Amino acid sequence: MSVFESTPIDEVGAIVHDTRLANGLRLLVVERHTDPVVASMCWYKVGSKSERTEEAGMSHFLEHMMFKGTPAFGKGMVDREITRLGGSNNAYTSYDFTAYWFELASDRWERALDLEADRMRNLLLDPDEFESEKAVVLEELSMGLDDPWRRLSQAMSPRIFGRHPYGAAIIGYRDVLGRMTPDHMRAFYKRFYHPGNATVVISGDVNPERALDMVEAKYGSIEAGDPWSEADTWRPKISMPLGSQRIDMTWDDPGKRIIMAWPTAKVGSDADFQSDVLSTLIATGRLSRMYRSLVLDKGLATYVAAHNDARQEGGSFMLYAEANHGVEAARLEEALREEITAIQQEPAGAEDLNRAQTILAAGERSTTETVSGLAEHLGEYAIDADWPLCFQLTERRGKVTSEDMVEFAREYLSEDRCVTGTSLPEKD
Repeated sequence: MSVFESTPIDEVGAIVHDTRLANGLRLLVVERHTDPVVASMCWYKVGSKSERTEEAGMSHFLEHMMFKGTPAFGKGMVDREITRLGGSNNAYTSYDFTAYWFELASDRWERALDLEADRMRNLLLDPDEFESEKAVVLEELSMGLDDPWRRLSQAMSPRIFGRHPYGAAIIGYRDVLGRMTPDHMRAFYKRFYHPGNATVVISGDVNPERALDMVEAKYGSIEAGDPWSEADTWRPKISMPLGSQRIDMTWDDPGKRIIMAWPTAKVGSDADFQSDVLSTLIATGRLSRMYRSLVLDKGLATYVAAHNDARQEGGSFMLYAEANHGVEAARLEEALREEITAIQQEPAGAEDLNRAQTILAAGERSTTETVSGLAEHLGEYAIDADWPLCFQLTERRGKVTSEDMVEFAREYLSEDRCVTGTSLPEKD
């Protein structure tokens, strides 16, 4: 029988109970009795980065197929059963993981384990359903390419990450998806969907010993599967851009959009937290540095945003802006570069730094207010680094100084590492 290691987390009023089953499945029970609700999530350590070339998009496609039935629960029965019980459920795919979640009242949450454990190893992958859902995924892909920001960022990704699969689209590519068969997916499913590659997070009004008993009963007899070292795909390391690069596109509307991006660092590094604070300081809210300068004072932009996208094996710092009516894209791009130069030379004032750190701390509190938010937050960090990190974010960000951000900008946001993309109106 597995034994918990229990850690009180005063910041969120919860106790985290951590253990592993004999077959390798990790169980995290986040005990908090404030509301009579339980969130149950199953995380698989597989996303688009672990796909072979001929599997691009498989993780996301398989996520869709996980709702298409097993011998015990037919097509659509997962959704119908959870609706009948008054709960909700869904799933999503990332570069580093695929996650499935349920939220139910605390007197019926255990039904989620029946459904999730069953589809961990008993998925039908019916050929007719496979082809039908393939059409849905292909339509989703087409819809994504109808968004100019997404089209531009996807075109830039291979320049940011080099040959590493982070440069590929999570949803995959039409020609690769078109060639996929149920047998291809079944092999992928067998490789990655098993207890040894899974983390189950149960959060909320739950008795941890009862939860462990139930997880042992539902998952304990499932074999671990191939170890990660054999299942995962070889991939090259992230390579830095060979000098500044750019991609210029056109779009059938009057918008003049600019994205500037730089490869940065992985989740949990000092640079990750510095990037969090800097992105918030320069582009979150009307008082942010770039919004004041480019939107309010100079009138060059209607929109400016920044994003720290840290992942397991690397990350990027993204800067987005859209030109005001009558402003040339080249003028806005020049102003953005001037802003970056200023960041590299001028430490932020105490007021701006405090505002950014306060915004981030408030966001953390908001994230962990609900049992589902808490489960998702903890589970993602359990996969990307380890779960205790998710409760250290405010402290780590609070230690970032103005001088740290100057050093970060000088090291990572240099011109010779910058990938610039523009989406401009089509010429008459």
